[in-house]
Amino acid sequence: MNKLIELKNLTKNFDDQQVLRGINLDIYENEFLTLLGPSGCGKTTTLRIIAGFEEPSGGEVLFNGIEISKLPPYKREVNTVFQKYALFPHLNVAENIGFGLNLKKVDKDVIAQKVTKMLKMVGLEGFEKRDVTLLSGGQQQRVAIARALVNEPKILLLDEPLGALDAKIRKQMQIELKKIQREVGITFIYVTHDQEEALSMSDTVVVMNNGEIQQIGSPTDIYNEPENRFVAGFIGESNIIEGIMIRDYLVQFDGFEFECVDKGFEDNEEIEVVLRPEDLDIVEPSQAKINGVVRNVTFKGVHYEILVETELRTYKVQTTDYAEVGRQVGLKFGRWLDVVDYELLLS
Repeated sequence: MNKLIELKNLTKNFDDQQVLRGINLDIYENEFLTLLGPSGCGKTTTLRIIAGFEEPSGGEVLFNGIEISKLPPYKREVNTVFQKYALFPHLNVAENIGFGLNLKKVDKDVIAQKVTKMLKMVGLEGFEKRDVTLLSGGQQQRVAIARALVNEPKILLLDEPLGALDAKIRKQMQIELKKIQREVGITFIYVTHDQEEALSMSDTVVVMNNGEIQQIGSPTDIYNEPENRFVAGFIGESNIIEGIMIRDYLVQFDGFEFECVDKGFEDNEEIEVVLRPEDLDIVEPSQAKINGVVRNVTFKGVHYEILVETELRTYKVQTTDYAEVGRQVGLKFGRWLDVVDYELLLS
């Protein structure tokens, strides 16, 4: 894939506060890339710099190898979709979508053709004359996306565009957005604090915190191979446990030793083990090294979330099997056991 956007050592200060601290990021053609992180991490500021709404305090923004930091937004081949759709209430659906083309004095027949194409793409055929104020939130968002895409930008920027929608519509729009991105074949740069959104839609996820990139990778890599404690804790739920790598193929935590398949670490090196709740199984106490008592059970619809208290800590377990409060149980670790910076496989 061709490199489309390069951010090089990007910094941004607002008065005395530094909100971006040396961001280095490559974004490619036809990529669905998500900037993910908690509020205040710098993801929206990064997006606004790419759009041209903010100038960086330092560093470079390259588009196809050309520096564009000083280029005004209207001269950049990008369009932005915001959480607040910013539709024009006095214009109908077709007029909203074609607004930018009208400003450019595009022929009316061409505008009509392009608007019809966009309406079909976003699933709003027959809505041309509808009053936008009478549309549902999901429909308004589709109009906003169509309006942004009708100008045929090289990049579409989306700043938490689904944040105002209810859960069911939001999940539906996640599927629609990925479908649209594949169909138009352009780069989407998406900003969200919602981990599920990022994992379900993206080709690449960029996890940010405190103005810095914590990890870049595919959704699978980000979830299964977190590079540090922040990523492990922010992406999904985790039991994070301090342990010791006794020697090659042997790790210790919570007072027990477990055989593993990894080697090449210092003897007795301190590590942090990441156990995903869905990778823990509740078994009979005699079948496990670590035992505890069930302290709480919460039904989550597709699974139970169970808190098991051991002598040293409380483990969170997600399982389809019910275990009553007060029951003595064993905990068995299945599949990959993730450790910050490396992985261990329990036998």
